[in-house]
Formats: sequence, structure tokens, C-alpha cells
Amino acid sequence: MALNFAASIGKKAKEDLPITNVQVEGLVVAQIVKHCKELEPNFVTGQLLGLDIGSTLEITYAFPFPTKLEDGEAEEDDGSSFQLEMMRCLREVNVDNNTVGWYQSTFVGSYQTLEIVETFMSYQESIKRCVCVVYDPQGAAQGAFGLKVLKLKEKFLQLFKEGKCNATTLNQEGVTSKDIFVELPITVNNSSLVSAMFQVLETDQRADRRQTDRLAFVETDLLERNLEFMMDSVDEYHGKIYQVSQYHRMSARHELQHQQWLQKRRQENAARRAAGDDPLTEEDPNYAPLTEPSRMESFLIANQTTNFSEKVAVAGGQTLQKLGVMESLY
Repeated sequence: MALNFAASIGKKAKEDLPITNVQVEGLVVAQIVKHCKELEPNFVTGQLLGLDIGSTLEITYAFPFPTKLEDGEAEEDDGSSFQLEMMRCLREVNVDNNTVGWYQSTFVGSYQTLEIVETFMSYQESIKRCVCVVYDPQGAAQGAFGLKVLKLKEKFLQLFKEGKCNATTLNQEGVTSKDIFVELPITVNNSSLVSAMFQVLETDQRADRRQTDRLAFVETDLLERNLEFMMDSVDEYHGKIYQVSQYHRMSARHELQHQQWLQKRRQENAARRAAGDDPLTEEDPNYAPLTEPSRMESFLIANQTTNFSEKVAVAGGQTLQKLGVMESLY
């Protein structure tokens, strides 16, 4: 059960307590699902409002952001004005108007991108404990819950702020591709009246031999999209591997040229000392070590590839199970 405000008085400051649970009102779930389904497969996003109480984050209301227009600058100005006006109106009707994060739709579960990390960083400037709710309409259509609540892990967040996402620093800190996001448990809270209505509407879920539609296989187009996205992710990952290998080759060549220049300068200084002249500086003004490429995009692509492969594995497992059931029925 979520902590209320009175129960949280006297406890340690909420900044010291990590978020361990996210409680979402049923109305918010309906708002997110409605917005994402109406504009599917377009990418949509919106604001999350609620209360940050102790280790529980309560999401009590949500509203959509305006759809993107071709004129990016005008859309950004209109979006900011829209958000301010919405917050003012909600405050006037006594609705929680504290921003706790944002929600966004995803297509076949492809949400681990550089854009979501940058959005987290933008929110972190004013909201230290923000979350992102991701909704997958395609996954929900296949019977999955469809909602995920994400936040950035603190260690990765600090490294990203400092711009230390290169391989050397990540290896020293022990950060891997699994240390970017953390998925928080989510609890959907409904009023007693809504819960009673669900009990009335609930139907008998027992199956018999006549209900063979439950044994339908996973949609072929959905499985094909997962396979296509997985292959695209593998190609992107190979491209990142090539960039890293190019960096190491160029870095080795660059260092070899610097060592050759340094050896030549030392020989020249030895000759100058023998002649009684002052030696020249051994610091090459044109030498600068190459910048190591960031590993963050590689980590995100690896996570996406893992996500797609898991979806394909789950779909294949469900199909095999249904084939076994059908064999026993017929």
C-alpha cells in the first residue's frame, strides 16, 4: 500500500529514498492508452502529474502534448505555451499539477534510444526523481500489459552528466549495457466503484473444445517486424564495432607518428647539446590524442537487439505450446 503524506512525515528526506514503486491511477492508464491508440503508429508523448511521496511515486493525471508539426520552431513554442496553460487550468480545478515525468508510445518495443536518455537529462535539471512511462500498443494487442515505468540508474546518470561514456571509464566503473535503465514495479490503483464494475463485467474465462480461437498463432506481420528490427539493430551494432576498430587503428597510427617525431626531436636535441646549443622542446604542438568514441549508443543498440530477440523467443515459445495443445485436441 502506498505511503500517504501523513505517514511519510518524520521519515528521512524523499531525496534520500530511492523510488521502489510507482502507483498509477486507472484514469491515467486509460488516458495513455487512448492517446497512443488513436495516433498509432505515430510517436506520441505527454506529461505525467502526481505526487512524490517517500519511496512511492504516485501518478494521478496525464495530458498529451500537441502533435509535432512541420515547422519545428513554431511547434516548440506552441507546445510550451500549451503546457503552461494546461498546468494553470489543472491548478484552478485542484488537480495535482506537480510534474513527475512523461509518457511516450513505442513501436514494437523500440524505446531504448539516445533521445529518451537526453529527455531524461532535460527533466533531471528541474526534477530529480522523474520517470518515463512507455506504452507499447502492439504488445498490448498480443495480451501483454503494455506499460513499463523506467528511470536512469544513478551511476550511469552521473557518468553521462560528466561526459564520461567512453570504454575506459565505463570499464573502470563496471558499467555495462544493463546498467542504463531500471524498470520499476507498477501498481494500478482503481476506485472501489471501478473495481466493483470490473467484477460485474468479468466473464467466465474457462475454455472448452469449441473455443479454438485462443490457439491462434502470433500475427505473422508482428513477428516479421520484430525480426526486421532485430536485423537492423545487429547491422547498426556492427557499424559501431567498425567505428571503434577504426578509432583504435587511427589511434595506433597517430601514436606511432608521435613517437617517431619524438625520437627525431631527441636525436636533434642530442646534437644541439653536443654543439653547446639549447635543446628544443620535446612537446609536439600539433599532437593531441584522438577522442575515444562514446559507448552509450552501442549499449542502447545492444539492449534493443536483446529486447527484439526476447520477443521473438517468446512468440516462438507460445506458438510451440499452442501446437502441442492443438495436437492433443485433434
